[in-house]
Amino acid sequence: MSALTLQNHRGESVAVAEFSATEAKNSFGRVLDTASSQGMVAITKRDRPTAMLLSMDAYLALIQARPAPLDSLSQEFDALLQHMQAPAARDAMLDAFGASPQALGHAAIEQARS
Repeated sequence: MSALTLQNHRGESVAVAEFSATEAKNSFGRVLDTASSQGMVAITKRDRPTAMLLSMDAYLALIQARPAPLDSLSQEFDALLQHMQAPAARDAMLDAFGASPQALGHAAIEQARS
């Protein structure tokens, strides 16, 4: 077992216990105990980290720290809706709906050139 150094979410270097895949297979109890006591263990294959084994506490902390995808999308939608309801956006949409086909074609060409 050697130690791998990773950066945590605060940018701090953290030593992570490292086991080869063969060691993990042959001594899984020791690997599990290490993950439980240290929070995580790196499993390597050909001297390259390929997997992480997390303790339940580390896993739950990781899941709870993650924002819910729907909350993130709701915030983006609310911001977009607020922007679209501004007077300038409303006026621009009214202009676009009232534009002739030629004016729309000209605007599309100008936009493609920029």
